[in-house]
Amino acid sequence: MTIKVSSQTVPSTISDVERDTGVAKETLRVWERRYDFPQPLRDPNGERVYPIEQVHKLRLVKRLIDLGYRPGKVIQYTTPELQALSGQASGGQHGASATPPALQGYLDLCKSHQMEALRRKLSQALLMMGLKSFVIELVAPLTALIGEAWASGALATFEEHLYTESLTVVMRSAIFAMPQANASNLGAPRIMLTTLPQERHGLGLLMAEAMGVAEGAHCISLGVQTPLLDIVEAARVQRVDIIALSFSVGMNARQALDALSELHTRLGGGIELWAGGGNAAFKRRRPPYVRVYALSDISAAIAEWRQRNVPVAG
Repeated sequence: MTIKVSSQTVPSTISDVERDTGVAKETLRVWERRYDFPQPLRDPNGERVYPIEQVHKLRLVKRLIDLGYRPGKVIQYTTPELQALSGQASGGQHGASATPPALQGYLDLCKSHQMEALRRKLSQALLMMGLKSFVIELVAPLTALIGEAWASGALATFEEHLYTESLTVVMRSAIFAMPQANASNLGAPRIMLTTLPQERHGLGLLMAEAMGVAEGAHCISLGVQTPLLDIVEAARVQRVDIIALSFSVGMNARQALDALSELHTRLGGGIELWAGGGNAAFKRRRPPYVRVYALSDISAAIAEWRQRNVPVAG
């Protein structure tokens, strides 16, 4: 029997679910047949749509798969069981399941929607720590914690968005306050930062930009979800040395690798491709034409670029 969706609900389309969870459409259909989950409803046109409860569960399933679990094992669990398992798995990876005290205050402000207080607290930490330490020691682990809370359902989507906007305000102000590299400076690599069309998360990109600016690079940000052909054209017009792309855990790994391969082919050499983020694509195999860096590697990566590309005076 076909279940019709109620006009009272606002379910997600299969494309929405793919983008939100990182689970490919084909995989969703296979799971539906093989495991009887998800169980989509149908809209008036007969297209699959997914209630928010199923999307929450799919986020947890995807997170556990990224941590090494098999779909057939975890998909049978209830959402509370998946939340508990996700907490145990995260605790095992990081050595402790409790939130670090240094981060708890930020999380509490986010959960209580005190965004002005959150921005003040972040700004104060930035002034005390300096931009690079602020990014690596505070923002990166805090953003990972926020992502885990969102994936487990402990943080609502709008709360995660409020955090993102608050942090963006603080980070953008810090980046604009830094001395900008002169475009003609021979020692300053021109780095264009963006994400692929399937990747809508931009905090990783923003953190990478902050690290690049702090190292004296000339950074050009296109924001998120730039079409592939536009990335190629912008790289040509801007005469960039490096294209830096951010890939979150949620993006489909196969799509990430396929897009990188096409981008490499269209660029035709001469421009380095850098990638970063927690996506599983770079844990399994790293394409030889892509340099994969963690945030803490960016300073050394830019120094190495200078050694390879800047002639020694004398």
